[in-house]
Amino acid sequence: MRGFAPLAYAHPMSALFDIEGIGPTIGAEIHGLDLSRQIDQATADALEEALVVHKVIYARDQHITTAQHVAFGRLFGELEVHPFRPEGEFPEIMVLDNHKDNPVLSTDVWHSDTTFRECPTKYSILRCLVMPETGGDTLWADMCAAYDGLSAPVKQMIDGLDATHDFKNFRALFTNSEEDLKRLHEMEEAYPNPTHPVVRTHPISGKKALFVNPQFTLKINDLKNDESDALLRLLYEQAHVPEYQFRLRWQPGTIVLWDNPSTQHYAANDYFPNRRTMERVAVEGDRPY
Repeated sequence: MRGFAPLAYAHPMSALFDIEGIGPTIGAEIHGLDLSRQIDQATADALEEALVVHKVIYARDQHITTAQHVAFGRLFGELEVHPFRPEGEFPEIMVLDNHKDNPVLSTDVWHSDTTFRECPTKYSILRCLVMPETGGDTLWADMCAAYDGLSAPVKQMIDGLDATHDFKNFRALFTNSEEDLKRLHEMEEAYPNPTHPVVRTHPISGKKALFVNPQFTLKINDLKNDESDALLRLLYEQAHVPEYQFRLRWQPGTIVLWDNPSTQHYAANDYFPNRRTMERVAVEGDRPY
């Protein structure tokens, strides 16, 4: 296989795992990892190092339980509880179970997870349970490469700008009933519109990345509305450039870790009305700067 770079330590079962780079700047497959066995912190630290470099890493044939999924996620930090998903036995788990009776809600829009929070998601860890015969891929875009690909005058213009974010896609979950309007008001108080830099500095690598997305960004501050709309359209288009992208064909048992500060993702909604079921945990992040 191409691009192997074996890590220089063994996990508790004394089996090295290898990293196979897929794209020049984004995407890598992990070989030799078995998450059904206990993973120690040193292994998680090395996986995190690979994650920061490759931005999206995945492993096949990881048939683990929900409890094991949660325990694995905790090795990377405190886990979020998503505010717009019902809690169950494992409140850290977000279940994405889409089919003819439960169509997708805006996951087929380019985004970085939960930028409507003051401290958006750091890492997301998504596991495939059920996959249709065709369709249902996920695409990621390297937003560091997207920033690097801009011309110097555009970089100069956007460096230092801030944008306001909102949970605008989740507003569709609320009706005009008195009860729902009360709940919506409570969510607005809990998650007031945060301001994030248009160009974010990665907290570990130090690289700059575009940090606006069509799912959650409302407006670039200090610009007129038409100026903001025009500039956002230009910046949103950068995620569409194939050279910045990595695309994954899922299989049951595939688990993917991605770095939200440096990427955006898009779940292709080309399998409806068939079923696609995923479980996700997410690691709490820091305030972007």
